[in-house]
Amino acid sequence: MDLFIYLFVALFSVLNPIGTVPIFVGLTQHDSKKERSRISLWTAINVFIILIVSFFIGQYVLLFFGISIDALRIAGGIIIVSSGFSLLSGKFTKKRGINKKAETDAQQRNDIALTPLAIPMLAGPGSISLLIAFYQEHNTTMEIIISSIAILAIAVTIFLILKSAHYLAKILGASGIVAISRIVGFIVIAIGIQYIVSAIINIIKGNLS
Repeated sequence: MDLFIYLFVALFSVLNPIGTVPIFVGLTQHDSKKERSRISLWTAINVFIILIVSFFIGQYVLLFFGISIDALRIAGGIIIVSSGFSLLSGKFTKKRGINKKAETDAQQRNDIALTPLAIPMLAGPGSISLLIAFYQEHNTTMEIIISSIAILAIAVTIFLILKSAHYLAKILGASGIVAISRIVGFIVIAIGIQYIVSAIINIIKGNLS
């Protein structure tokens, strides 16, 4: 249960589906309720596929390119910390590649579930590197099952949040969403720093032994 909670909270913090609410509202403001539900569902499915593939296949990508897990932790930690600072400063969407031009282009397309919503808004480099590093430390059969359930739970949570996005936007308002995003940003920074610190400790231990 502890493993499930840890991975769920870590992914929720890095993905920050609450911070995606204003973008989703803006991109679907002219869509019907049924269409919004469809987009929410496919966004969640796309995120699940991206995350689960990263979790299981990511280690082989590292082997192919000869990248050590500690190097990945440091690189991923830097990305995660950067995302956290973006959340704190209110520049999250700009860091995720969602500028005015991209938003306009997205509104003109028929389907926005894969891009920009699933990637890069939700499943970005931070969450992908987090999962690859997580697999290296938790790869027993039971841990893999629990981790997969946590990833599925995140996808379901994303679906529920996006499906209720227009309702949440009215309740929380712009200031409420910003406040939540900044709290989440602080947690994201802590997660990123933890990854960097653990990698540096491992490198030092390896050189001393």
